[in-house]
Amino acid sequence: MCAQGTDRPLAWNVAGLLADSVGATREYDVAGVTIELPEDLELASPIAGQVRLSRTNRGILADARLGASLAGECARCLRPLTTPIDIVLEEEYLPSIDLTTGRPADTESEPDALRLSDHHEVDLEPSVRDAIVLGEPIAPLDRPDCPGLCVVCGLPLDEGEHDHPDDEIDPRLEALKAFRPE
Repeated sequence: MCAQGTDRPLAWNVAGLLADSVGATREYDVAGVTIELPEDLELASPIAGQVRLSRTNRGILADARLGASLAGECARCLRPLTTPIDIVLEEEYLPSIDLTTGRPADTESEPDALRLSDHHEVDLEPSVRDAIVLGEPIAPLDRPDCPGLCVVCGLPLDEGEHDHPDDEIDPRLEALKAFRPE
């Protein structure tokens, strides 16, 4: 679902909102949106949620509540899994072009501020991508008590029998065989 006729699904033209008084808002539903992610990440479900754009005394405040899920595998047993990601953004975008004069805005006083495009568009895609990358779990598990893989046969420990014959133990380490942590 592209936003207001653009080919970018998470971009909206806010020229009309910039002309409104402070406090004016516009709300947009987002559904079925996919974006390009780094090569080690894959969306399992499209991005969906709501975006509210509000006029501030300086620019546009974007308040997004979105959700998606990532495809991956359990860090212990390597089974495929889907990890839900909640995306919460609250960022202010400042104009790069003065709406009335068409002249470039002074960006030197705030060089790190997020800016609207030269066509008065707010583009949330980079911020959403960053939120997804930061929301990716370091070691996702298919369940909290996942036992992992058998070190002998490599199968998940919760599947089948794992009574493997003991290998010959070095006689110097024989005493450790009976060791059981408390």
